[in-house]
Amino acid sequence: MNGSQVDPQPLTVAVIGTGPRGLSVLERLAVRLRELPVPRRLRVYAVDAVEVGAGRIWRTDQQDWFTMNTVVGQVTMYSGDPDGGPARPGAGPSLGQWITERARTHGEEPLGPNDYASRLRYGQYLRSFHRTIVENLPEGTELVEVRDRVTALRPRPEGGYELALESGPVPLTADKVVLTTGHPRNEPDRFEREMLDFAADRPGVHYLCGDSAADLDLGPDTVPAGATVGILGMGLSFYDVMVALTLGRGGAFTTLPDGTLRYEPSGAEPRIVAGSRSGLPIPARGRNQKEPHHSHRALFLTTQAVELARKRREAETGSSRLDFDEDVLPLLLQELDHVYWTAHVTARDGKEAGEEFARRHAEALLTGGDSDALLREAGLDALPALDLQRLARPFTGRHFPDPQAFRAELLDVMRQDLAEADLGNSAGPLKAALDVLRDIRNVVREAVDYGGLLPASHQDAFLRRFLPVNALLSAGPPRYRVRQLVALVEAGIVEVVGPAAVFGTDEDEGAFRIESPQVEGSARTARVLVDARIPTPDLARDTSPLMRGLLADGLVSEYVVEDEVHGQRRESGGLAVTRAPFHVLDAAGRPRPDLYALGIPTEHTRWFTQVGSSRPGVRTLFSRDADAVAADLLAPLPQDLLPQESALDAGPLVGAAAGALAAGRTA
Repeated sequence: MNGSQVDPQPLTVAVIGTGPRGLSVLERLAVRLRELPVPRRLRVYAVDAVEVGAGRIWRTDQQDWFTMNTVVGQVTMYSGDPDGGPARPGAGPSLGQWITERARTHGEEPLGPNDYASRLRYGQYLRSFHRTIVENLPEGTELVEVRDRVTALRPRPEGGYELALESGPVPLTADKVVLTTGHPRNEPDRFEREMLDFAADRPGVHYLCGDSAADLDLGPDTVPAGATVGILGMGLSFYDVMVALTLGRGGAFTTLPDGTLRYEPSGAEPRIVAGSRSGLPIPARGRNQKEPHHSHRALFLTTQAVELARKRREAETGSSRLDFDEDVLPLLLQELDHVYWTAHVTARDGKEAGEEFARRHAEALLTGGDSDALLREAGLDALPALDLQRLARPFTGRHFPDPQAFRAELLDVMRQDLAEADLGNSAGPLKAALDVLRDIRNVVREAVDYGGLLPASHQDAFLRRFLPVNALLSAGPPRYRVRQLVALVEAGIVEVVGPAAVFGTDEDEGAFRIESPQVEGSARTARVLVDARIPTPDLARDTSPLMRGLLADGLVSEYVVEDEVHGQRRESGGLAVTRAPFHVLDAAGRPRPDLYALGIPTEHTRWFTQVGSSRPGVRTLFSRDADAVAADLLAPLPQDLLPQESALDAGPLVGAAAGALAAGRTA
């Protein structure tokens, strides 16, 4: 390359964490580099402690029984759809298209667009995506893969940072750093510490703190065949643990003539006793009937409605922060009700009747008309209304005389839910309505992110009351997983103790105790207890040496919301960042223009950051976030922060370190 065409100041960037968020930044960097009118020399360190190009959660050495909960046709990492040319940054296949091509060229198992892939398969897709980025970098750009753990980040006097690595004394240097570190591992809280201490003094007794199921020690040495294992929490991770302890132990499911499943035990399984607040395993996701680019068009909870509510609050109170229960939730429920009732009319009377009902129903809600009268006119008043609390807590206020009575009721609820899921997420009224919870997340984010709610409302109404219900009803597993659970309950392999489950210890038995106060005779003991709840990001409890050091050195800070008008304050536990391009805020509240954070570390400042992909045909927030970071990475720093010496020209020590790392030195 002609030297006169090259920016004389090379740039060095480090991306710490190469799961989906880190890879998305790398892809948008590659796209923007090709669009620059003047080429720029760039070295990028892609750093990951587990697997560069996949990360820990999606690593490619995990078992294939851990499953995604989004159909393959709705998942992509590329920021643009295929355009007839080769796959490259900005234009490439969705997960479903990639799997189809691999089936054709490599004889791998095919999947339809509405099937679910294993997390292992998605990890392989991520690796392919990463290779595509590497192979299509423009001249003058180098990507160095570093499989190592960054233990500290130290500002350099001349600008940028030194990155200390776990495996050796030679640090990396970078002008700019992006933190996409993903799911944390936290210090035990009070309950976890009590369980760990109880197990520590008793041979054969184990407590496993919450984590990705692929990282839990679920082997027979910890969970012996025939032993009773308690599982705390019945969300998505519960199904992962359940499958690892059944299919993973050699069991099998047989499909019966009526379509139900029967479990054939191997004899190597433990007995599973599970419980949660609701007493209900997370319900099934509806059969997908939507194109990948489909998204519900909001009519009530819109950006404009949120802005109007803020102006109204500002005029009334002097603070633009919203009350979730008063300003957001009623509009969200209107969205769900509208889809629910319209789907009922469409299923009964056809598409044209459904469209006419939808028009009149929307008009009634938007103008304050009598929607109840419209429901009566349409003959819908005899149908049960959509009630999120009832769906998420079906056993509230119920008392069961024995475990058998609760088991029968639970199976009935699960079978009813499967029947609703079989109707689909478009034709089925219930699952169509609940699918809206996914589609309107961006508007909810506009209402709640960056302290958009009053601190007390965020803590009580949003975090404590709404989010558990939303998580249970909006992000379920594939239907076949729930059918497998039904079969395991029928076979006596899995028992759900009941609602409001209490987990503790039994000193006399030397075991953990699981019990539901709403089910007589439900108390069970187990010598192994698995916490199947995914840890919530919390800076104060994050065990990462990197995060601890950044916090102690004042380079990052916790996001704190203070509303002086109402005298309210909320310490979020999340990493404080600016709006796009997501510079971290230091202890003094100042943005650091050379340090960025994206994804799960910023949870609580922003909501629902655990999204791990984009959607084909849609310019999603996932892709827009990555592009905002990439654009700023290539922008000049303020003059007083420009490095005086480039990491690329820092002498033989850095060069030798880079060479060793590129050759695959690991911890």
